[in-house]
Amino acid sequence: MSSKKKVIVFTTGGTIAMKYDPKVNGLVPAVSGADLAAAVPGLSDVADVEVREFSNIASPSMTPEMMFRLSQMIEEALKEEGVDGAVVTHGTDTLEETSFMLDLLHKSDKPIVLTAAMRGAGDTSPDGPANIYCAVKTAASEEARGKGAMVLLNETIHAAGQVRKTHSANPATFASPWWGPIGYCDVDRVVFRREPLNRQTFSPEALTARVDIVPAQTGMGRDYIDCAVSKGCKGIIVEGFGRGNVPAMMEEGIKDAADKGIVVVITTRTPGGRPYQVYAYPGSVTDSRNKGAIRGGEFSAAKTRLKLMVILSERPELANNKEELEKLLDA
Repeated sequence: MSSKKKVIVFTTGGTIAMKYDPKVNGLVPAVSGADLAAAVPGLSDVADVEVREFSNIASPSMTPEMMFRLSQMIEEALKEEGVDGAVVTHGTDTLEETSFMLDLLHKSDKPIVLTAAMRGAGDTSPDGPANIYCAVKTAASEEARGKGAMVLLNETIHAAGQVRKTHSANPATFASPWWGPIGYCDVDRVVFRREPLNRQTFSPEALTARVDIVPAQTGMGRDYIDCAVSKGCKGIIVEGFGRGNVPAMMEEGIKDAADKGIVVVITTRTPGGRPYQVYAYPGSVTDSRNKGAIRGGEFSAAKTRLKLMVILSERPELANNKEELEKLLDA
């Protein structure tokens, strides 16, 4: 019997699975999951690897519903006898969202490691093979257990709740602002230096709650809030400035949406910190909360949106319990 760990690699597409097509003068999906695994020297020495294809799309086409189905597929695989961890290959554009969704739904101790590439499979010095190698090595390590979903690129490991794409093209694009990575993959072993704290997990049967994002803009009124309301959303994430403050002209739209039973959550566009009711002028977080909104926490607007979708899908009654909902979002 093999002493190696077994890792399932789920492929979804992205730059890591693309090659240049001269007919369209750009990168297009072209590489299968099996091709990806075969392109990684020494991978079979790290773990017994099985590749399962979920999709082969550019990651801007990833949807919350697809993330949810991917989570179900992964969780079922992790229940199989002898499976020790999972790796997901993904496009970088929405990697932070998919990793966070998987983390919110992941209750097993078995690790999920998401990886990607900034250079296509046919480019000079593609980064995909090394990232896949390190991701499989991490997913097969005992040290990775209990840490939820993680993101690994450039040999660096990040917690799903904190990681962000910070550069449009550089291979060192992924970072965890303010907190830093949780570990790294070295030649001889995987090294962790801290734990992902305050992870929360949920178990909705399906994603049923639509949630939209409205970013605050200078001089902006209520139009986009009204549009989101008209589309039947159950929640609106308002991405505010700084501490979460917004133009005063947005406030009546916030109030009317909240009065209709829609959950309005204030977040901040800054890469660190929380929105909070420090100020009391029109458009401040104090004003927004007086109009019926609640605060988010340290997560980005994109991640707060997914978290609210999951929470309201599992417990729709929380739309009427703003105090408890605010505690969950600001945990």
